[in-house]
Amino acid sequence: MSTNEKSSNIAQRAPLSVGVVGAGVSGLSLAWGLANKGCKVTVFDSGEAGRGATWAAAGMLAAGVEVEPGEESLWALNRRAQELWPAFRRELEQASGHDIGYRDQGTLVVATNRDDLEQLRFSYEFQRRLGVQVTWLNGLDARRMEPYLRPGIAGAVFSPNDHQVDNRKLAAALKQAALKAGVRLHENCRVERLVIEAGKACGLMVDSTVQSFDRIVIATGAWVRDLPGLPETARPPVRPVKGQMLALQMDPEQPLLRHVVWAPKLYLVPRDDGRLIIGATVEEKGFDDTLTAGGMLALLEGAWRAVPGIEELPIAETWVGHRPTSRDDAPIFGPVREVAGLHMATGHHRNGILLTPVTAEAMTHSVIEGSLPDWAAEFSLDRFAKSPHERDKTTGSIQGTLAPIGSRSGI
Repeated sequence: MSTNEKSSNIAQRAPLSVGVVGAGVSGLSLAWGLANKGCKVTVFDSGEAGRGATWAAAGMLAAGVEVEPGEESLWALNRRAQELWPAFRRELEQASGHDIGYRDQGTLVVATNRDDLEQLRFSYEFQRRLGVQVTWLNGLDARRMEPYLRPGIAGAVFSPNDHQVDNRKLAAALKQAALKAGVRLHENCRVERLVIEAGKACGLMVDSTVQSFDRIVIATGAWVRDLPGLPETARPPVRPVKGQMLALQMDPEQPLLRHVVWAPKLYLVPRDDGRLIIGATVEEKGFDDTLTAGGMLALLEGAWRAVPGIEELPIAETWVGHRPTSRDDAPIFGPVREVAGLHMATGHHRNGILLTPVTAEAMTHSVIEGSLPDWAAEFSLDRFAKSPHERDKTTGSIQGTLAPIGSRSGI
């Protein structure tokens, strides 16, 4: 067959049909990416697009200040995502016509006392060894950057490359970009079952009718294990980790904070409209969505110790989110070995918003080529290739009390 004949045959092939379950940032960004590659994409979500963990997040793109010992591989992935964000933002805003609230003022991590200062120094030195661009500041310099910090701040670290995006605006933009690219979106539409025939995922049952697809992607976050029809051997070790959060209302013209500020046990994220996001608790309570006095008290007290002026601000909103957390706190990408044609994007834990452009890139390659790109291969489900019993050891609804709010509280 000649080269021209081969090209003609390829051109005449029907576009790859893809069914995506889940319309958070992972599902929407993937759908947009696939549609731009010529795929015929249909997305289903049991609620509204962009809700769930996407709606609850704080939108921090904090690859640098969040990295901890033992997360060197995750740091490389997060750094890749961080480097992709400026171009991803421009492309998305142009495609959707929506501003996504991207702010590049940087992130400030503060120590409110001498004990906190020692921990901050340890983190700073570790991050410097990894190549994170961070600068050590004394308390006076920190207050020059943020005058409303508590007097007597012991010290701080400034990370100019750790930015933020308004996660809710991001979701709206991804939805619009996907629709403009030809994606079919079905909201408030529950997928009743994953259809598998002869070991291959071939469709989704919706409204008692099977819709056939060449590829299926599950991107339902913390709910990824709950899809009927998903074989036990293909269920990833992902569990929900509850996070309580709240927003205060600042004066947009004279905000208390202009940078994202990490303080002991929490973070504060200022928005363009004057909202100040404070989060987040870390609770092993399954899908419990209760707001508690203890959770709110811990957040408000911690924020007040760093920025006393918050006591005058009205509370604008309170909410609960559920981080989709894998056994090793790293995302799960790519094909599911046990079921041909089935792909998965989940387990992002606290990095779902940060990893949005990387998730779209990795999963687009996965669906079209049938494998992950080399740089994402270590984040496949295969790293948990053990017996179903061993996979389930850390999954399910774990009941417990309010866990300590640590440095890894991002949602």
